Amino acid sequence: MTTGLIPGGQPPDPRPTGALPQQRREPVGHAAQHVENRSRSSVITARAAASFEPVGRSVASARSFVRDTLQGWGFADIVDDAVVLTSELVTNAVVHAGTSADVLCLRSDEGARIEVADRYPEREIPLQATAINMGSPDREGGRGLQLCAALAGRWGVEYTPTHKTVWFQLDLPARAVGTRAAGPALPLELLPLADGRVRVAVIQIDRTGHITAWNEDAEELFGYPAEQVTGKPLTDLAAWPHTPGTSTGIAEALRLSRWEGSYGIRAASGRVTPVYASHLRVRDTGGEPSTVCLLVRDHERAVLQTPQRVPADSSTGSEGQSTDPFEVFIGSPAPDDLDGLLQRTVERARDMLDGDSAFLLLATDDETELEVRASTGLPSARQRFARVPVEAGPGRYGSARMPAVHDDLTAVPGAVPLLNGTGMRSVVTVPLKVEGRLTGSLGVAAESPARYSNEEALRLQFAADRIALAVESARLGELERLRRGSLSFLVEASDLLAGTLDRDQTLALMAQMTVPTLATWCAVYTIADQASEPYLSYVLHEDEELIDGIKSLLSKVPPPDPVPTPGARVWTTPSEVAHQAALRSSMRSLGLSGSPTRQVTPGIGPTLATASAVGGETVVLPLVARNRVIGMLTLGKPTDEHFRQEILELAEDLSRRAALALDNARLYSERTAISQSLQRSLLPPELPLIDGVEVEVIYRAAGEGNEVGGDFYDVFPIRDGAYGFAIGDVCGTGPNAAAVTGLARHALRLLAREGLSGPTVLERLNSAILDEGARSRFLTLLYGEMRPQEDGSAELKVVCAGHPLPLRLRQDGSVEPAAEPQPLLGVIEDLELYEQTITLDPGDVLLCVTDGVTERREGARMLGDDGLADVLTTCTGLTAGAVAARIMRAVERFASDAPSDDMAILAMRVPGLHND
Repeated sequence: MTTGLIPGGQPPDPRPTGALPQQRREPVGHAAQHVENRSRSSVITARAAASFEPVGRSVASARSFVRDTLQGWGFADIVDDAVVLTSELVTNAVVHAGTSADVLCLRSDEGARIEVADRYPEREIPLQATAINMGSPDREGGRGLQLCAALAGRWGVEYTPTHKTVWFQLDLPARAVGTRAAGPALPLELLPLADGRVRVAVIQIDRTGHITAWNEDAEELFGYPAEQVTGKPLTDLAAWPHTPGTSTGIAEALRLSRWEGSYGIRAASGRVTPVYASHLRVRDTGGEPSTVCLLVRDHERAVLQTPQRVPADSSTGSEGQSTDPFEVFIGSPAPDDLDGLLQRTVERARDMLDGDSAFLLLATDDETELEVRASTGLPSARQRFARVPVEAGPGRYGSARMPAVHDDLTAVPGAVPLLNGTGMRSVVTVPLKVEGRLTGSLGVAAESPARYSNEEALRLQFAADRIALAVESARLGELERLRRGSLSFLVEASDLLAGTLDRDQTLALMAQMTVPTLATWCAVYTIADQASEPYLSYVLHEDEELIDGIKSLLSKVPPPDPVPTPGARVWTTPSEVAHQAALRSSMRSLGLSGSPTRQVTPGIGPTLATASAVGGETVVLPLVARNRVIGMLTLGKPTDEHFRQEILELAEDLSRRAALALDNARLYSERTAISQSLQRSLLPPELPLIDGVEVEVIYRAAGEGNEVGGDFYDVFPIRDGAYGFAIGDVCGTGPNAAAVTGLARHALRLLAREGLSGPTVLERLNSAILDEGARSRFLTLLYGEMRPQEDGSAELKVVCAGHPLPLRLRQDGSVEPAAEPQPLLGVIEDLELYEQTITLDPGDVLLCVTDGVTERREGARMLGDDGLADVLTTCTGLTAGAVAARIMRAVERFASDAPSDDMAILAMRVPGLHND
């Protein structure tokens, strides 16, 4: 589809130049008096054109194009008729004629002219006799020109050798100056409330969704100065309600030519302010589009909300036959837009019977309940998705399956629960049925009694019969979109829940996925074991300021019973307790509880806010995993709001996934705690303080969640003045290597304290490792005994069994090996080991490492013994802790990848004489 829009002036002729003189054939008979050429007396002020391909979907695109164009011009009064006529004419072109269609919209002061051209000029116009026969309203073709004759003020057909153009002119209805529309007179108590001065925020949004203008009332309502929000996207401030698979997002709403509805604005205080908004899309003289948003507080919506339409005069056709406007227009809303179709239906039903309000309810799948889906003239925002039983009582008027007329509802209180407290006195309701199955109920009500009779019931039933199939088709389409959106939502939820094994993070994800997508607030209860009471673990509300109040309220009421029965069950305790607390707080603040009268206390605001937040429907879903109830998921709505059945079913699916994820997180946490406890038991206690020797250890175990691996170290006292030290490496990493680590470390301590020499200690440890049989692993080990001397030096006796050689750093910066290599442990039975004695002079450092340090790799490069020695030469004069830290820093910088092997560094230094 291609479109163009040209402001002002006389439009150019859309037909090609050089064409033959235009031919025009006029209908004969009665309709001929309506056929005229284009009126040149009115000035064309705007033009919009679009071309559509010869495919079926182009009809819907053409309807949308004409609707958006006329609404953008402010011609809402003629949009409906223009859409009907355009739909018929474009259908004739792209479906029946099989050619592309060119649609041209022309705006003038008097109204709008629509031209639809196709490329099939040979088609003839059906001649009309004196009486216009509209034919069967259900047949597909031949109705375009008949509808033009019935609805348009002027119309005609023009021919060229290549095109046939059908045009029609719709004039704007004449209105008295200053009069737009008028609603019914209402008692004072039913007028909308306004807090003092009514403030209307005016916000302008550019084509990218960013704020370009922000007036003083917007600053007063939301607390942001203009300079703080200018340039920011509106999505940063808007709290847009969303249901998976349905509804229009804020980005789509800002692109519509006109939009009205409710959402929230996050004020500077952090609270969400409910607002009612009217969006109008405009463009400047340069053609740049923008959206002007008018916003008032939601309870002052009457300031902006489109007023109720006055009953239209019935148009009179030939021979005085009246055409019902509801019947003419009933087919124009897109059948896949359920909310738009239902809203248009109730508006047309109200206008058709000259009522003050109308409502439409849809039946559940089992036909036992009706769900409120659309209304006009009623406080429907608080009752949307509320449910009433199909069979409300005995008799024909107690069932929604039969038409019913109530002359005065005050005589039969509760006969129509939806109308309680609305001031409506008389009502007529009729069923919507498809193939004999109840699909819904349509009703019209008036403030005066005895307004309706069986005649009105028949008219409304006729309209309901015509719209029932379209409503059911659109409902099934909505269910399909909701199903797809639900599947996408559940897939994303499953991915998020599977991505963490942390219990607290799982609880937070559960709540954040439900608020605000499924509910306004959420609370998660957990149960540790079958003997424990449910514990309130997490609370979330879309307004962060209300979280503490809800948490305080829920902590004071008994938790819901942990019933394993699947499905959502209603829990009324929170709303009842909240309302009672708010009432008591209000009475105390007004001095009505026996205490002296005083001003309203600061606590009254939060109490009332909490009561409003939890005052709607609250449901509980069990969290069942591995045949045990491990908690409850509680979802809530604010005052007078209800859950849709589809949302509850989606929440039930989510609760099953969340329960399994929460139980997995619990099991993982328990096993991690056990593993960490066992691993910590394999690590040595704190290093002993040795007079005259500095000792520092750095240890890194490979693998996520491992505290101990195949490398180990130990420094421990043997006897007075003597200390043992060891650093070793078991083949492999992880738990199996850690088991040999524990064996080696504890055996070393026991054998060394028996007074055995170093070679004897390692030979017996070798035998113990071999005794493990198939579980044994070979082990490299550097073991030594250290005894500080009175002259400030330290004497060391070391045995290096297959381990990287210790390096000695002297004060002059030279580095040399401090031992000789000998066979490793755990391979052969008869070992012949010997010990070597070295003396560390004041200022000397002995560095011992495992092969995870020397075998650190970056591609084909390896740090190696030489690289380690080069780093150690730069550590002259450093403390033992500084030496170990520098070595570890050099190892980490050598390669960018995470270490794949355990690493241990043991540094011992004899301080110089000047440090004593």
